[in-house]
Amino acid sequence: MAENVVVRFENVSFGYDKDNLLLEEVNFGVRENSKMTVMGQNGAGKSTIFKLLTGALKPDEGQIHFAKNAKIAIATQVVPREWLNDTVQEFFAHAFPELQYNLDQQIKDVMDIVDMKIPLDKQIKDFSGGQQARLLLAYALIQDPDILLLDEPTNNLDTAGIEHLTGFLMMYMKTVLVISHDADFLNAFTEGVLHLDVYSHKVDRYEGNYFDVVEEITARVERDRMKNARLLKEIQDRKDKINFFAQKGGKMRKLASKLRDQVADAEENMVDVKRDDRTIRDFVIPTQDFGEPMVEINSVKIIKNHEAERKEVKIALRRRHRLLISGPNGIGKSTLLRLLAENTDEGVTITKGVNVGYYRQDFSGLDFNQTAYASLASMMENEGDVQDVQNNPAANEKLRAVASQFLLTGDLLANKVGSLSEGQKGLLCFARFVLQKPGLLILDEPTNHINFRHLPVIAEALQKFEGAMIMVSHVPDFVSKITFNQFLDLGTLK
Repeated sequence: MAENVVVRFENVSFGYDKDNLLLEEVNFGVRENSKMTVMGQNGAGKSTIFKLLTGALKPDEGQIHFAKNAKIAIATQVVPREWLNDTVQEFFAHAFPELQYNLDQQIKDVMDIVDMKIPLDKQIKDFSGGQQARLLLAYALIQDPDILLLDEPTNNLDTAGIEHLTGFLMMYMKTVLVISHDADFLNAFTEGVLHLDVYSHKVDRYEGNYFDVVEEITARVERDRMKNARLLKEIQDRKDKINFFAQKGGKMRKLASKLRDQVADAEENMVDVKRDDRTIRDFVIPTQDFGEPMVEINSVKIIKNHEAERKEVKIALRRRHRLLISGPNGIGKSTLLRLLAENTDEGVTITKGVNVGYYRQDFSGLDFNQTAYASLASMMENEGDVQDVQNNPAANEKLRAVASQFLLTGDLLANKVGSLSEGQKGLLCFARFVLQKPGLLILDEPTNHINFRHLPVIAEALQKFEGAMIMVSHVPDFVSKITFNQFLDLGTLK
């Protein structure tokens, strides 16, 4: 392996199902100290690439070569569920195969890097989503890796957190591979793209900043399509002539034979067009018919210096009212939304009978042991259980039609929710809303894990939603596409 290449895939093939490969004879290399984006449609195999790199998965065929003694660490998308009850100290202890006698100091040093001060005895489950994102980055960094893998590192981070992470990565002097749907974040520091094609199961490497590479891929697709269109026209013209000349006999038959050879050559020259990522189709979230105020918020609990304080507010939400909640990581936004959805906050009243659709940033509201089909069936009013839906042709057809809008194909519907990619879980949540007919939507970071191509479609559907909406989002471009008429900044409450 070349001296400056830190990792190289050589004819690597892999599939969770032997008959359906995710990666097929993949070849690429990553230079030492480079910073690369791993790009591709939801389900193309981006997280699988990371699992192959860490050794959590093994190739079915081919080899993965690493530079001598290269150490790898990954900042995953979410904290493993079995670690949520750990203290901070116990959480970081998982990063080492042996007991670290200076672990407390190492934790302090790495938490300074991610700009966060925390008590070591606090449980991981008690941190906000943004704070957990910083902890996951710190968990990777404390291992001092030569290759740092970041899987959606900006999810749940506030603006200050994203700016801090971007600055850190720009100055970071080791190899970084990052999966993210945040285009501005990627363009700030990455210098190339590994593009996974969900159809061909190949990986192409591109050099340059993120925006330039996306334009290059788009231009290549268009060039290949135009070339194929020209070749198809030539092939059809020659086939028409072959059919004509073949009936004439003599020299004409020889000419027909020559034309067949030309057709074969033209068909061999057809380009394997890289198909753009599919985008979900436009959709509408039907609204529960509910007239009176759906939500009244008289006070909220916020967290400052790890202590809870209750603050008075006065907010009422009716149909077409949209409330945007903001504030720094750790102040209690996700906790507030959870208590709202559960209708258990002493300062909040949700009117009896309101149908609440809740998008949790960590998808913990989904039953990971259900099939995706069962998860959708549970949202269908008056249909009973999964068997009732399956035995009702109209209900079954409606469920599958909605699922297909969100790229949830028949084989995915048969899989357990826990086996879906994070992006597919997000699309499943929106498909559930379509079937649920909510009066109130509570959305906690609804762009997390979602392919950027889908976001304009989702924003348009939310803009057209006729019910009440409460949202937390740290993605300004997404928020700007939705008209909010009420605002609550938890960071400014006194």
